[in-house]
Amino acid sequence: MTTVTALTTLALLALAGCGAESARESDGAAKAGSAVRTDLPLTDVRWNVESLSVDGKKIAVPAGASLKIDSKGEASAETGCNGVGAMVTVDGDTITVGERLPRTLKGCTGVLGDFENALSDAFDGKIKAKVEDRKLTLTTAGGDSIALSAEKPAPLVGTGWAVDGLVSDGTARSLPKDKKGETPKATLTFTKDGTVSGNLGCNGFSASAKITESTITFGPLKATRKMCPEPGMSVERELMKVLDGKVTYEVHHRELTLKTADGEGFSAAAGTPVK
Repeated sequence: MTTVTALTTLALLALAGCGAESARESDGAAKAGSAVRTDLPLTDVRWNVESLSVDGKKIAVPAGASLKIDSKGEASAETGCNGVGAMVTVDGDTITVGERLPRTLKGCTGVLGDFENALSDAFDGKIKAKVEDRKLTLTTAGGDSIALSAEKPAPLVGTGWAVDGLVSDGTARSLPKDKKGETPKATLTFTKDGTVSGNLGCNGFSASAKITESTITFGPLKATRKMCPEPGMSVERELMKVLDGKVTYEVHHRELTLKTADGEGFSAAAGTPVK
């Protein structure tokens, strides 16, 4: 089993916690699309890897090792080198690793390589999961274990948000790419003084922003007037439709989604906190 698989297993385990259901395979292995059953609060959480113990020895954990949960029954993980994914079945507090999903295949050396190899040894067969006080512990039958902590959701105000997708008629799609394969760099940041500012993919902008528990009401938008090549201008026009008047918003861990009453919107990922 690859290290990548190990981390993915953790992520999917978390997904299992979201409560999706499907028939379990007779051999206990999870397949794409299968649902899992568990009462463990594992979903909608980014789990940071704190420690890994294999054969009684602690393995150094690289910065950035974490699990990101997708409520559709998939999960991705970052090892500090490779990104991974897999499907699992979860029965109570027991996780069984199943179908692997596409992953990166970078060659890792030093701390990163040792960490991935240790995870490969630790994650095999069935794994026990325990969640307590925002801490997740995964333990193998042989006694190897990994400890993780839940990262707090990014705050709406004070976070630098980078637009990473568009929503139309309730359907999400990725940002379009230019001839070089790059997407427009659209960003926004809400401040404590009731304003929002950033870049629309071409022009800089600012506006007032009245925030409640579930809605944001934008005031008149002020923007520069540069002309940019496509797809920058097209993305800008779509964002301007959303940043106009009252919209609903949701923050799921480190992902922000804004939507208008007619289903138009966009998503943005949290970046570096703004000072």
